[in-house]
This record gives sequence, structure tokens and C-alpha cells, in this order.
Amino acid sequence: MMKSKTKIEKQMQKKSNRELVETIIAAKKKIKWLEVAGILSGPRRKSINLNLGEINEKSEEGDTVVVPGKVLSQGEIDKKIKIIAMRFSEKAREKLLKSKTQVSGIAEEIKKNPGAKALRILTNTGK
Repeated sequence: MMKSKTKIEKQMQKKSNRELVETIIAAKKKIKWLEVAGILSGPRRKSINLNLGEINEKSEEGDTVVVPGKVLSQGEIDKKIKIIAMRFSEKAREKLLKSKTQVSGIAEEIKKNPGAKALRILTNTGK
């Protein structure tokens, strides 16, 4: 279920990380990015952390996937995909750059792709 912009706004008031707040504001302005804004504005204990192995299992060749949280380094990526995330662990970023996987931050991707065309949002639940 998608959160309302008002609920996102209220939850965002509790955030102190400037980069996170700016990303939520940018995502909230675009209808297609609203789901990502809702996830990012939620409580930290519900934050999404996905390992490379999990991302590999949940994605198809050529996908552009959004991880509204942190990408961790456990596992490998053996497909040609693009990963967009709020944060990457240092080891995960190293592995992704070695495997020539494209990586991008959510804020910069909102600017490049405001319509969220051909994006797949990955969460812990297996969507």
C-alpha cells in the first residue's frame, strides 16, 4: 500500500540526514517515485538492506533495479543490470565496479529518469 504525501511529509520531519531528506523531497514530487519516497521516509528499523546475491536472484538480465536502502556485499552479480540505491557498502561498490555493473544514487536517478521508466523496486519481501 502506498503512503500519502502527507504521511511521507510527517515522517520526513523526523529525519536528520540531509541527503536522505533531499532524496525524499525529490522522490515525493514525482508520482512514479512516490513508492520509493514512502519506503525511505519510514522508520530506520524497517530500512531495506539487500545483499548482491539477493539482488541477483530477484533481477533479470538488463533490468534497472532500485534498492530504497543499502546494498551490501554478500554474494555476486552475474547479470548485466543497473543498480540504483540510497547507499552502497564499500565492498559492494568495489564488487559492482569490478563486474562492470552500473551503479547510481536515487537522487541523481530521479533527475535523469523522472518518469521512473523501466524501473523495478526491490524490497525485502521479494516483490
